[in-house]
Amino acid sequence: MEEAREKMMEIFNRALLSEEPLSWFEELYSDSKRDREKIPWDWTEPHPFVVDWAKENRPVGKALVVGCGLGEDAAFLSSLGLEVTAFDISETAVAWAKQIHHESNIDWAVANLLELSDSWMGAFDLVLEVHIIQAIPKQIGELASNRLAPLVSDSGFLVCIGKLAETKEGPEGPPWPLSMEEIENIGKDLEKVEIHTSIIPGKESTRYRAVWKRSSNSS
Repeated sequence: MEEAREKMMEIFNRALLSEEPLSWFEELYSDSKRDREKIPWDWTEPHPFVVDWAKENRPVGKALVVGCGLGEDAAFLSSLGLEVTAFDISETAVAWAKQIHHESNIDWAVANLLELSDSWMGAFDLVLEVHIIQAIPKQIGELASNRLAPLVSDSGFLVCIGKLAETKEGPEGPPWPLSMEEIENIGKDLEKVEIHTSIIPGKESTRYRAVWKRSSNSS
């Protein structure tokens, strides 16, 4: 996995010097030749925070998975009966996810979080973001995080999961763990339901699960 991270950093640093700082996602997936061990963030299963939250809250309706990667979270939500749309900026990742989960009834799409269709605004009962904001360079990270809440429908939920920054001076990244202030800012236009933190067995560092709901009191 250390070798995979070194390769990721090489690709990321090259993209950062270009005018397309998010292009490194596609290059990494393409360069992997569909070897999942070369994707540092691929857990090959749905995130346990997603599984636990879904079991407790039994979401229904339309779900959007932001930056779906290889689709484990999307496939899990689909297995619960949700109408799932899943997108990633990487065309290779989306094609790969389709192949892995070919039996799932998921609407896959190639899309950029910063340039989403107006038709998606307010269209989803559940918007799920796992480890995406933390993987976006800080200079555009806030812009990206502000794109999430507008996707949530009336009475819908926004669920965000990632690494919690435990010191003021974070790593060079990616990823860039989020501070509590940055997490709170994601759902500033929604009603906060919870911010849960814990360490997942076998994974280093503290993770967070932040949940917000659009209500009559939220803008």
